[in-house]
Amino acid sequence: MNITTKVIVRLADVRKTYVMGHANEGGFFSRRKSVTQAVTVHALTGVSVDFHQGEYIAIMGASGSGKSTMLNLLGCLDRPTSGQYILGDKDVAQLSDDELSEVRSRYIGFIFQSYNLIQQYTVTENIQLPLTYQGSGEITEEVQRRTYELARMVGLHERLDHRPNQLSGGQQQRVAIARSLINDPYIILADEATGNLDTKTSHEIMEMLGKLNDAGKTIIMVTHEDDIAEHAKRIIRMRDGQIIDDGPSPRMQALAGTNGVGHA
Repeated sequence: MNITTKVIVRLADVRKTYVMGHANEGGFFSRRKSVTQAVTVHALTGVSVDFHQGEYIAIMGASGSGKSTMLNLLGCLDRPTSGQYILGDKDVAQLSDDELSEVRSRYIGFIFQSYNLIQQYTVTENIQLPLTYQGSGEITEEVQRRTYELARMVGLHERLDHRPNQLSGGQQQRVAIARSLINDPYIILADEATGNLDTKTSHEIMEMLGKLNDAGKTIIMVTHEDDIAEHAKRIIRMRDGQIIDDGPSPRMQALAGTNGVGHA
């Protein structure tokens, strides 16, 4: 792909291996004792890829393809077994647990399928939650102003005192989007962000993510739905822990064709 913007994420020969126990037991009448065998799972098998500032990327693949493992690594929720992960100017794979937590809270915004809101908290408190993880202390007037601006952006500025059980699924996901932006992160990671939503609400959420990308935010999402992935500008397909295809989405190909620009 012909992209000249700054590389903000680089994975170089990243591998992730899990060793899992497997119980091998005899039948009911067997005298053989249970034996635990180690099963090695190669979730990622040498992934190398660059993500550029301002990109909108969808990662696709069947269950077991490695897409969720890759998102977990990008979100600093897990560590690679080997290889290099550069976020901005930081070699994430070499950071301590505390440093990893700081990177996660300051530079990455998360949007999950299940929203992950705290039920006892108001909309305001949920939006501000990443600041609590940072140990930022007192909520300043600037934070209050930014919270209101984000709530207004997602259409919830009149529901700041509501709790999640007073909101629809779509409204809860809007809170999650606002929460992901409170720290002005490098990247936003969306894991099946529309998986629990109806078609109309899914479209509204995807339009919102598109506007964020138009404003310069880097978005990386995991999805198994083609119609959701087509909102992205670049689609990466995975199988058996490897990237098998990486290129512009159909709408970007169509746009390139309309403008008379070919693509590789």
